[in-house]
Amino acid sequence: MKYNYQILIEYDGLKFVGWQFQKNGKSVQETIEKKLRKIFKKKIRIIGAGRTDKGVHALGQSANFFTSEKIDNKKRFLSSINFFLQKHLVSIIDIKIKNLNFNSRYDAKERTYEYKIINRESNLVINKNRAWLVKNELDLKMLKKGAKILEGEHDYSTYRASSCSAKSPVRKVSKIRVNKKKNIISIEFKSKSFLQNQVRSMVGCLKYLAEKKWSLKKFKKVLILKRRSLCAPPAPAHGLYLVKIKY
Repeated sequence: MKYNYQILIEYDGLKFVGWQFQKNGKSVQETIEKKLRKIFKKKIRIIGAGRTDKGVHALGQSANFFTSEKIDNKKRFLSSINFFLQKHLVSIIDIKIKNLNFNSRYDAKERTYEYKIINRESNLVINKNRAWLVKNELDLKMLKKGAKILEGEHDYSTYRASSCSAKSPVRKVSKIRVNKKKNIISIEFKSKSFLQNQVRSMVGCLKYLAEKKWSLKKFKKVLILKRRSLCAPPAPAHGLYLVKIKY
């Protein structure tokens, strides 16, 4: 008998090279697979829904794996796996049995990322490595105008990493929502899929616009010309969170 399980995962991405297995350091995928091997006593391969980059955090990453062993006690499984994962700052929040055709990556209908900026003069303590400290005053109205321009279906070549393996630079970003509470600015991005570095690159350009380093005209031109060399420096990874995968 074969079983397909979906797991919901939270992790601090700071000390990982990213989600996906890599030779140059520890990945989230590799870490979870090693702990699953301790439980099932054999190699388990997990399929992640989003390949987060080095330093990016997750509140709701999704993955699935196949096993011949049925998990009868969900509470015991979560307790065991999280005991092994706790020192790595990774937590399995939930586990569900799915049909054998379910694939965390290819069945995802929408991915939600959130970028957190703290706009103040003083250095960060509580949110150090959890948000991007921007000391220059940001114009919220310009941030929202820029976000509206980036919504919709576009060729996002400007915001695409040179190492991106996607076949096409065209994506449809269904929603970009900008919210501010005191000095914390959160920018939420929704799309079926994103290009490598796309969100962080867009945030970097939005910051330039909101700092008034760029005019709205320049901001639009950077999108239209589709040249990576025109992109502002990408926002740091530690302000980015994979929030939710919708199926």
